[in-house]
Amino acid sequence: MLRLLQIEAIKLWNNRASRVLIIAYFVLLTTIALIAAIKFDIGPVKFHLAEQGIFNFPYIWHFNTFIAAWFKLFLAVVIVSMMANEYSNKTIKQNLIDGLSKKEFIGSKFLTVLVFSAVSTAFVAIMSLILGYAYSDFTEFNVVFRDLEFLLAYFVKHLGFFSFCLFLGILVKRSAFALGFLVLWQFFEGFVRGMVRWKVLDSDGTDTLMSFFPLQSMFNLIDEPFTRLGAVKSIADQLDTSLELDYAVTPLKLIIVLAWTAFFIWASYKLLKRRDL
Repeated sequence: MLRLLQIEAIKLWNNRASRVLIIAYFVLLTTIALIAAIKFDIGPVKFHLAEQGIFNFPYIWHFNTFIAAWFKLFLAVVIVSMMANEYSNKTIKQNLIDGLSKKEFIGSKFLTVLVFSAVSTAFVAIMSLILGYAYSDFTEFNVVFRDLEFLLAYFVKHLGFFSFCLFLGILVKRSAFALGFLVLWQFFEGFVRGMVRWKVLDSDGTDTLMSFFPLQSMFNLIDEPFTRLGAVKSIADQLDTSLELDYAVTPLKLIIVLAWTAFFIWASYKLLKRRDL
């Protein structure tokens, strides 16, 4: 396992574009901390975003994982490019000639996806702890470590998404086309949602059906956190609008994404196994 990871690490670090994207990804994650610096002082109106409770424990786990998840496209480009480079540089063929089996090759790619997901999760967790202890009004132990299921959801979400990107990289072989296919698939899911909602099911039925599609199931793992903010709830109460939503990370949501992850890795191996390299 360590040998496979070492091989992938050498390939990625020796590729300048991948190295820059990986560094840029983690730099961008740290920009979440800059949200604390947002202030508006307009006459008597003083607004400091950090004071609105976005960094309060345990809410910060929900907020930070939701925001950080939007940056995963940077690592998606790395993963897709990683596979495209294997084909264009013929390193995949050389690896197989040198004795690496196709199963080990896919295993090395999945380990890379696993490490990316784990490191990203750990990075967000550490950053959230730092910001939380700096700005949270509540730092009791039982409060700080409540709602940690959002970190699990974040990890599973990235694992599923990166596995999908790995599959597309093997399927299409070209990074630009693979990323284009990813965008098209997003539009496809949106089209299916619209048609089903228009012709077949009501809103709740459509949401239930779409929750089994890959990208939508990944998105559903972490619902938007903004309607949990006290300020938003106060405005909703003034407008006599209910915002009692379900933000829970349920086992079913996790199972659906993990099932897609297993499928994408299995399909990647089957594609590679059938191809004449």
